[in-house]
Amino acid sequence: MRVRVVWLALGAACLVWLAGCQTIEKLSDIKLPDPLAPQASAADDQPTGSTPVEKPAAVTPDLLGANPNDDLSTAKKYFRQGSYGLAERYFRKAVEQHPRDAESWLGLAAAYDRLKRFDLADRAYAQAIKLVGSTPEILNNQGFSYILRGDYRRAHAILMQAQAAAPNNPYIKNNLRLLSASERKGKAVN
Repeated sequence: MRVRVVWLALGAACLVWLAGCQTIEKLSDIKLPDPLAPQASAADDQPTGSTPVEKPAAVTPDLLGANPNDDLSTAKKYFRQGSYGLAERYFRKAVEQHPRDAESWLGLAAAYDRLKRFDLADRAYAQAIKLVGSTPEILNNQGFSYILRGDYRRAHAILMQAQAAAPNNPYIKNNLRLLSASERKGKAVN
């Protein structure tokens, strides 16, 4: 009798655990590494793309990102892995739960950029700017967004604003080099 109760409790615990699992809605959300992709070299260690946004003083540091399982941390993990569809999903959940968190909005914008949803990226950048202003980090990411679109004139203008605000930022310097190389080649970055 006691063994039966233990097995029932164990079975109930498994069902509760399984109820918390999520499934992938689309096959396109699954990203597998490309075995034919070139391996990174020491020259590829230059910073590009996003830079972290400093939290405003009014926001407590443990609000988002401190828990490795919260939506923001999960979104960042998927973004670093190149799973931009999953990253977008979790960044979107983070901004829905914490609409005043600029880091979540900036991450959402970067995910939309990588998914080539530039209209939605522009909205997310606007929200981040509304919260913390035109920081060098946000301007850098917007400039990178315009490089992805192939709009080099706007990318240059925005990256120059970012560089004026943070002249020693290596991410901004690298995006300016990337912009210059993209202009020479005449095609957008993938």
